[in-house]
Amino acid sequence: MVMGVVKFLKKDNLARWAKALSEQHRVLVPKAAGEAVEFGPFDEAEAIVLETQATTPPKKAIFPQTETLLCFEYEKDAEHPEQQSVKVRETLPEERTIILGCRPCGARGFLVFDPVFSGDQVADPYYRARREQTLIVSLACKSPANTCFCNWVGSDPGDASGSDVLMTPISGGFLLEAVTDRGEGLLESAETEEPSQEQIAEAQEVRDEAARELAPAPDISDVPEKLLALFDNNEFWEEMAAKCISCGACTYLCPTCYCFNISDEYAGLKGKRIRTWDNCMSSLFTLEASGHNPRETKAKRLRNRVGHKFCYYPNLHDRAVACCGCGRCIKSCPVAVDIREIVLSAKESVDEESVSS
Repeated sequence: MVMGVVKFLKKDNLARWAKALSEQHRVLVPKAAGEAVEFGPFDEAEAIVLETQATTPPKKAIFPQTETLLCFEYEKDAEHPEQQSVKVRETLPEERTIILGCRPCGARGFLVFDPVFSGDQVADPYYRARREQTLIVSLACKSPANTCFCNWVGSDPGDASGSDVLMTPISGGFLLEAVTDRGEGLLESAETEEPSQEQIAEAQEVRDEAARELAPAPDISDVPEKLLALFDNNEFWEEMAAKCISCGACTYLCPTCYCFNISDEYAGLKGKRIRTWDNCMSSLFTLEASGHNPRETKAKRLRNRVGHKFCYYPNLHDRAVACCGCGRCIKSCPVAVDIREIVLSAKESVDEESVSS
């Protein structure tokens, strides 16, 4: 149990609380978008959808799919046309944001980003600015889907890691528990009230029951070494990638994928430097100007994707897995590629080779 400052929010007061928070912040909530559920600005006229996991993760709030890093303009010298100077203007984000209603796995996704974009040696000023100006109110899962596997990566449906406030659905509303000092400030609202001990106990039971609903997690502590052993096993990776169509849905919907591309767009003497998400499952991802592609097959690209999450990243960052177990890549894959099956197959394949040798 978190047990910082604790408040109770009636279900009918959720929209009022979001409106109160939006007076000083941009509040992003899960909303219906056709048949999907996506995070967007709070609007009193649109329902907040909390009954199901959002189709897309909340990572756009801190790591936008497209963002302008800087603007530039060339100026020519009238007396010396061959000479020109350039003025550069950074566009650092300043907007204060609250993500309201993401699942704990979505909040934990940013913990994978932090060592990469906000480390001691290298820090991305755009990511760091948004991260510092964003608060996360996550919603504990009451009933995990069969594609959820957060317990595989050392978490559970009520894990508050990465959140500022943890919401737990209980009878008549939500128990709100502050996880950080910044989160405490969000609970100082006229819409919240003091909870009873029964409500606090009910919230703990909701989280415990959700954890029990998950299938038992296998031990994947040896997976980094198993994946390295399979690096040159082309037959294994071709089998794993056989049905993949390289659409990239797994990458774009992943809370922990952070690959990007940078391009300059010009309009006369003015231009912008733009960062956009990239997709490691695309054949263009590693295509070099020479025409050579070190990952020319989808098998090699899948090897890189799985290897990064369960081997390369853990080996760089104290064995932390670059996967939060949200299951979106499984749920939204049009051909049912299941990353859990690949991880288990890697364990079993290496074990069988060891026995046979």
